[in-house]
Amino acid sequence: MKKSGKMPSSPKLFYARPSTWNIRRSKAVFIFSLISFSCFIFGLVAISRAGLGSKCKYGKPLSVSVTWDKSSTGSTGRSGGISDEGQKRHKVMGFVGIQTGFGSTGRRRSLRQTWFPSDHQGLQRLEESTGLAFRFVIGRTNDRPKMSALKEEIAEYDDFLLLDIEEKYNNLPYKTLAFFKAAYALYDSDFYVKADDDIYLRPDRLSLLLAKERSHSQTYLGCMKKGPVFTDPKLKWYEPLSHLLGKEYFLHAYGPIYALSADVVVSLVALRNDSFRMFSNEDVTIGSWMLAMNVNHENSKELCSTECTSTSVAVWDLPKCSGLCNPEKKMLEHHKLDICSKSPTIPEAE
Repeated sequence: MKKSGKMPSSPKLFYARPSTWNIRRSKAVFIFSLISFSCFIFGLVAISRAGLGSKCKYGKPLSVSVTWDKSSTGSTGRSGGISDEGQKRHKVMGFVGIQTGFGSTGRRRSLRQTWFPSDHQGLQRLEESTGLAFRFVIGRTNDRPKMSALKEEIAEYDDFLLLDIEEKYNNLPYKTLAFFKAAYALYDSDFYVKADDDIYLRPDRLSLLLAKERSHSQTYLGCMKKGPVFTDPKLKWYEPLSHLLGKEYFLHAYGPIYALSADVVVSLVALRNDSFRMFSNEDVTIGSWMLAMNVNHENSKELCSTECTSTSVAVWDLPKCSGLCNPEKKMLEHHKLDICSKSPTIPEAE
């Protein structure tokens, strides 16, 4: 597939609502004029494109950019700060956000060569067959070459959800909250799944896991764990607020993949951005919030398999790595195994 020199169609852009009615009123005249001018320009562009016979690569872009209102101190409506008037929330059983970064181009390439469809139509077929929508989730950077490379990747694959938040490791709790708010605004989903870009996933089995009947409407689904709190600053998962946690972490899901039901995400959407404590580690942060809500902790070991089996949903190298230890290589190795990539055949009835 050849890369396009420029984006065939810009990703949809959602802006946060202004925080007060006065701001809306003061901008009304300007916005009305801008819309009128934009419509005029759009008409000219449409006519010129029709004359040239040019066509967009994708009729309807799947990638979406979400811009947050930084002046807002709380949520504004059901979308948690995203203005989506006139936009219908897309109905799916589950929305899966694959968290990725600017240094993970190789990981995304490996995913697209294995379980994550690399083409627009493939993504749509996967959604139709499983009821799950998949997008890579990434923030922004001031590094212009990196942003330029990202735009080229969007133009080629069209499979991103872009957040207006700085992309860096110590920002993961904030990025995760922004992801859930954005996902809720865009998708009417039974479950919202956070996953990392260094795990091997079986979408069909994840679909079956999410589709199970549950008596509790507020579900926190993941591979649950407990363990000692890291108090040594030299360790990767050091927790500066360890004095608030004690010696052992509470029950919470491993970070590489977990899911929250819609009722849980509704509560997150309603949160002011500074109302709940942010710990250093994203999985601990989400787990602490789950303790504050009336949620059901559902432990699923299939979400943290160390090798492919007939029931594994997500495969990664627990506890050696928080994901696959060499994801670009291991992803392809797993995919070559029939038990990893092939669905079992159902014998025909005699």
